[in-house]
Order: sequence, then structure tokens, then C-alpha cells
Amino acid sequence: MSIKITKEAVLDYHAQKPAGKLGIHATKPLQTQYDLSIAYSPGVAIPCQAIAEDKQQVYNYTAKGNLVAVISNGTAILGLGNLGPEAAKPVMEGKAILLKKFAGIDAFDIEIDATEPADVIHIIKALAPTFGGINLEDFKAPECFEIETALKEQLSIPVMHDDQHGTAIIAGAALKNALLLVKKEIGNIQVVINGAGAGAIACAKLIVALGVKPGNLVMCDTQGVIRKDREELAGEKSRFATDRSVHTLVEALKGADVFMGLSKGNILQPEHILDMAERPIVFALANPNPEINYDLAVNTRKDIIMATGRSDYPNQINNVLGFPYIFRGALDVWATAINEPMKLAAVEALAALAQQPVPNQVKKAYGVESLEFGSTYILPKPIDPRLITTVSPAVAQAAISSGVAKKHIGDWEAYKESLKQYIE
Repeated sequence: MSIKITKEAVLDYHAQKPAGKLGIHATKPLQTQYDLSIAYSPGVAIPCQAIAEDKQQVYNYTAKGNLVAVISNGTAILGLGNLGPEAAKPVMEGKAILLKKFAGIDAFDIEIDATEPADVIHIIKALAPTFGGINLEDFKAPECFEIETALKEQLSIPVMHDDQHGTAIIAGAALKNALLLVKKEIGNIQVVINGAGAGAIACAKLIVALGVKPGNLVMCDTQGVIRKDREELAGEKSRFATDRSVHTLVEALKGADVFMGLSKGNILQPEHILDMAERPIVFALANPNPEINYDLAVNTRKDIIMATGRSDYPNQINNVLGFPYIFRGALDVWATAINEPMKLAAVEALAALAQQPVPNQVKKAYGVESLEFGSTYILPKPIDPRLITTVSPAVAQAAISSGVAKKHIGDWEAYKESLKQYIE
């Protein structure tokens, strides 16, 4: 059921005093002279000296280990484009409060007035000592690839561009479950991806890591199929260029098992999905208008499994299923990176959780009596309280196993129990 909102209601919500969506509160007593002497001068000199002697102590004596920077320059805000850093602030504040609500992580939103990759990298690198992790958001492609790669190489804290990897992780989990339902092997499917921006490239990389054969994947951009014979083909796109005899999206879709759209709304017509293989999987992720309307798609193909980025239809590919819990797991083991094993662990955990019986509280929240693994339920719901106790431990364990954790967890059951403190 659609939620009706108005421009006035949204602006009134954000303008309520205090303006914006987040603030800061003290975590220690500040009631007496003694409290103040410990919190600040002269007592604060003692942890300063301890950290100077051993930088790792910053995790024990400050908020660094539970603090993420949500950073943007506003060059690719939602589907609105380059609106600048000030216009990015409402989105970054929103991201910050989602980290807090779903995973108990404190976050500062930081909007920077810089567009050249070298300048962005320099600024974020200089800010990094403050934080336990960095969430890059709404940086446009192709600059976002250079920025993330450089920061991951130069910093020893987790860095993730959520527009890329968050989308890919959730879509990857959805694909695994959809394939299970339609009884198709990932190594045999033909995939068409429409769009070649940050999210599309990341999705392509991740589904290849999951088992899609590169030769079975066709990627399209505004010029059509990305082919190896295209002139001046460079960068991330070249990795997914094809030499198959297809030139347009319509041609590529004939016989395809999977369509992933990360492009623009209403570019698919019913006849296009009728040309796809039996039991097709269509992820139309353009927002707010999908590449094809959900109702139109499911009425055209009764055998389809359909997902969108919208909350008012089944199977929402929603990044909130991933980033809070991925950062929670990474922070809890003082990870130096968010690497491929950690991303794949999140995929597997999300996919497995959707196959489990759904708690009554989740069904009640969505006003349904029945909710079970099937064509209209291939991913957990965002309010499922089991997400944090499922995804975060999987990510933490992958960080330890892959050698990027500086802190180990001895009792996993106790750790999972401790995560329940963040469930509201």
C-alpha cells in the first residue's frame, strides 16, 4: 500500500526544532566538578598520553570504534544528479540516523565542497583519524571508483561506497534466492544489466563473484550494448564489454534469464519481458520509477520474479538491509577494510535469513497473516530484528577469517546476544 506524502509535510518534518535529523549527546556523567575534571582538563591528558604511546588505545578510550563518517560531495544525489554538498546534507543525515537506529552506530555527516578525486581523497584521508569507518555516498561515477580505491589502499579503517556495494550485496542476495525458486544454476544464466554507473558496475562484479560467467553477462548504457569493438572504451565499463552479436537492450533481452536495471524509469515494455526466458527474474531498481512498473510486469508474465527499489511493492532491494549491519560487524572486530569475503558473507547471510520462518512481529508490522519464502518474499524485511544478529556476525567472522580484523571474538553466542541491545 502506497504511503502518500506531500512536499509541505516533508519540509515541515525537517524544519521542526531542532532543524535536521540528528544531534550529539554525552555518554558519560557531567554533573559535578569531579566529572568535568575527568572528562576534560586535567584528567583527559591521561588517555591522550596512553593513545600517543599506543594508537590502538584510541578504540578503548574514545568513540572512534563506534563512529562512522557519512561523506558526500553531492555530485550524484539519489536520482536527482549533481545538486552540490549543501543539498546532499538531508540525505547524509538520513543515512547517519539509519546507522544509529538499526545498528547502534554513531555517525557524523560530512559534506565536502570538492569534486576533483585528488582533492576528495586528500580531505577524507585527513579526516580519517576521527572515525572507525567511512561510508561514501552520492559520489558520481566514474570518479567514485578512483576515490574509493585510493582510500581503501591508503587507510586502515573500513571504507565502503554504499551506492556501489550496498546495492550489489542486497541485489546479490535477492538473485541467489530468486534462482533457487526458479530452479536455475547461476553458472548457466544469461544476465542483462541496464546502466553502467557505480551501482551497475558493482552489481556486475558481485554477481560474477557469485558465479555468473562473464561471457553470459551483457551490460548496456545510453549508447546501447557495451561492446568490445566500441571506440574509446575505457575504465570500469571495458571489463564488461561483450563480443556477442547484440547491439541494443531489446536484442540483449531475448532469451535472457535475468534483467537488472540501474538506469531510468519506464524503459522496458511488456513485449521486452515477454522475449525473456521462462521464469524470468527482473530487478527494476530505478527510483522512484522502475524500468517497468511492478504491476505491469507481473500481469504480463505470471512466471516472473520481480523486485524494485520501492517500499510499496514486494521484494524491495533496500540498502538498509546491509550497510548498518556490515559496518556493525566491521567495527566490532576493528576491521581495517570491508573486503570481498565480508561482502559475500553478507550476501549469504541475507539470502539464508529470507528462507527462515518470519517472526510474527514482522508480519504484524506489515499487516499480513502470512509471509514466507517465495516469489514475493526473497529478502528479509528491513524491520526484521534478526538482521543484526545474522548479518553482523557473518561479516565479523569473515573479517577475522580473511585477516583484516585487529580484534577477535572468542564467544560468538555471547557476541550475538550483545547485539540484541541495538534492537528497538
